Amino acid sequence: MNTPERTMPPWDSDERASLESWLDFYRTTLAQKCDGLAEDRLRKASVAPSPLTLLGLVQHMAEVERNWFRRVLAQEDAPPIFTPDADPEDTDGGFDLAEDTGYEKALRIWQAETALARENCAARALDETSPFMGGQVTLRWIYTHMIAEYARHCGHADLIRERIDGRTGF
Repeated sequence: MNTPERTMPPWDSDERASLESWLDFYRTTLAQKCDGLAEDRLRKASVAPSPLTLLGLVQHMAEVERNWFRRVLAQEDAPPIFTPDADPEDTDGGFDLAEDTGYEKALRIWQAETALARENCAARALDETSPFMGGQVTLRWIYTHMIAEYARHCGHADLIRERIDGRTGF
């Protein structure tokens, strides 16, 4: 599967375009970290005792996209994807690998969740709020949180990829 080219976020855009561009930048970065690897390598754990894998990161980010942009922002009833019996409040799901979920399937699910995220955000203002944990959360906060979430996990992905085949810096 061909990974889209990563575009540097514009240096002189408005706030919304900056937030959306940085989120897409990191989404593409994670996909690039997985690109060109065979299934067994995508399932390869980082370093003992951690079970963290590139496939697990893709699954996890599909769950995180679903949580923030569907459950929180849009207030949808969207059960967990990769662990259907998990508590929907558990946003740390997706890391565990199932035998019946390979990279191609996980990638399609993740891409579908990011497409739904974009749809759910399109008509909303950055200051628009949604109920969350007894308070209100803005779309701006969700975007900022997601950028941080992806940046953190892209760092993990970079280290895992370097351990697998030595590739860095892309």
